[in-house]
Amino acid sequence: MVRGSGAALRRYGNFIDDLRLYVRGGTGGMGYPRLGGEGGRGGDVYFVAQERTTLKSVKNRYPQKRIVAGAGANSSVRALKGEKGEDCEVHVPPGISILDDDRKQIGEVNAAGERFLAARGGLGGSLATNFLPCKGQKRILHLDLKLIADVGLVGFPNAGKSSLLSKISHAKPEIANYAFTTIQPELGKIMYADYKQVDISGFQLSTKTRFRTAFETILLLTKELEQYKEELLTKPALLAINKMDLPCAKDNLNELLKQLQNPQDALHLLQDEVIPENTLKFRDVIPISTYTGEGIEELKACVRKSLNEEAEQENAEYRKKKLLLLQTSGEQKHRG
Repeated sequence: MVRGSGAALRRYGNFIDDLRLYVRGGTGGMGYPRLGGEGGRGGDVYFVAQERTTLKSVKNRYPQKRIVAGAGANSSVRALKGEKGEDCEVHVPPGISILDDDRKQIGEVNAAGERFLAARGGLGGSLATNFLPCKGQKRILHLDLKLIADVGLVGFPNAGKSSLLSKISHAKPEIANYAFTTIQPELGKIMYADYKQVDISGFQLSTKTRFRTAFETILLLTKELEQYKEELLTKPALLAINKMDLPCAKDNLNELLKQLQNPQDALHLLQDEVIPENTLKFRDVIPISTYTGEGIEELKACVRKSLNEEAEQENAEYRKKKLLLLQTSGEQKHRG
């Protein structure tokens, strides 16, 4: 997951993942002192999660980034109780964190239909307010989109993540022969012949380690993932061995494959504190070269196959749960 860094409007190409908005609830209506009438309360501003919505569409709908709900109706002889002002519902994409102007999270909407009260309308004029209306709540809020890619590239700096991303997707990251070329997460899409699209993202890890063999690197990356978020180790993993165009690459690959078959035999190569609790199991090991293009199409095919298998497994588990629920419901009705 890639989180925002605080920019008022951050873009990746035409993509926006952070939007700063001014929101204000509607002003209440005037009271009617002579007859004790109460003005209507101002309308509220809500953020409502809706599928197929983007932060770019929110910005296009509110180009001034200013959202104000309707004012409450004044009390009158015909209607002593004024009507509430019109609410303003702003449709936002699911998976939004809502932050105040100090970047503190105050709410979130994660599923379609979820609502968040962004600004409350002001009270209408009444005896308690000397029949004068109150202004609505006003705030400056940030909508921060939680970016979740289908595939994550994990590796140490200068391992070739940006080069690989540029080869398999439409992303154009900066590439150079030194560590930390990429200072922001890079996002891309793998486009397949049948128009299937896969979102892909990369992030970097520490450089405070001496030169490593490929096997040591895999163990260290596993340890890093374990410390960052242990549940990541339960995700299906593919291993791309880059820089196969270099001398002795095939000999090094054969040695690595032997070590991966029996990882416990080679753990003595690392200090105890950097040995992971569990070693990663890779569905496929694909030798590649981002320089010559070797193995790139095979890697894309393996990514597609892995995602399809994972989706099928999730669907099977969902169907199993639904069937169990129906059986349980039927048994309860039969007993009743």
